[in-house]
Amino acid sequence: MHRTISLLLGTAMLAGCVSTRQFADLQFTPPQGDYKLLVLRPDVSVASLTMGGVPEQRADWTEAARAAIITALRIQQGARGGQLLIADHRTNVPGADAATVADLERLNAAVDQAIAEHKYSGNTLPTKRRMGLDYTLGQDAIDFGRKTGFDYMLFLHAEDQVASGGRVAMQVIGIAGCFIGFCAPSGGSGQLAYASLVNLHSGEVVWFNVLQTGSQVPGMGFGDLRTQAGADQMVERLLGRMKPGRDARRVVAAGQQ
Repeated sequence: MHRTISLLLGTAMLAGCVSTRQFADLQFTPPQGDYKLLVLRPDVSVASLTMGGVPEQRADWTEAARAAIITALRIQQGARGGQLLIADHRTNVPGADAATVADLERLNAAVDQAIAEHKYSGNTLPTKRRMGLDYTLGQDAIDFGRKTGFDYMLFLHAEDQVASGGRVAMQVIGIAGCFIGFCAPSGGSGQLAYASLVNLHSGEVVWFNVLQTGSQVPGMGFGDLRTQAGADQMVERLLGRMKPGRDARRVVAAGQQ
């Protein structure tokens, strides 16, 4: 699913870029007060980008990045005042068995796929124009909320490609060649992350955001997810500025007049 989102968002820019684009339910306001938030185990992947541009998955890098992201989530979301549980395994969700959690994860992945296709590719459904984020996980999510007592569930995916030494050298050669009229393809490093927030009282996906970073400049990075500083930066970029929906913003604006 994340590969589809990556293709929809386009390729990395020569000079490097950081971009986010979020959608929300029309009446959505960021959770506040005494709410209960469940964060399932983040789906994380970190690869080494070889000299030939082929990503090779690294299990040790992936686990280091996941641990750093979980710590970043615990600090960042915990500061918002809600009651937070990060379930690092499907068996660690009170009131639900592992099979139920897995089913909900698969359902959310399918809905996220639809959001990516119809909100980020320009292939907008006629029935959903000007409708905000009008997607739902349905009764399964509502039942899950009733059984577990959580108000919201957050799903997060993050992937990072770290250029190897050989790949950086290839980038240098490619960019240098541009000055003499021959640009060798380089294809730099990049990150992709996205998150969806589900209201477990209504079953609706009420907020969705995508973060993409990319560069073809040798050695340029945007925070290494294997480090705590890099994970903190990614989580803040993705979740730190959660915007209310259009109608909710209008209500606030009207009250300020």
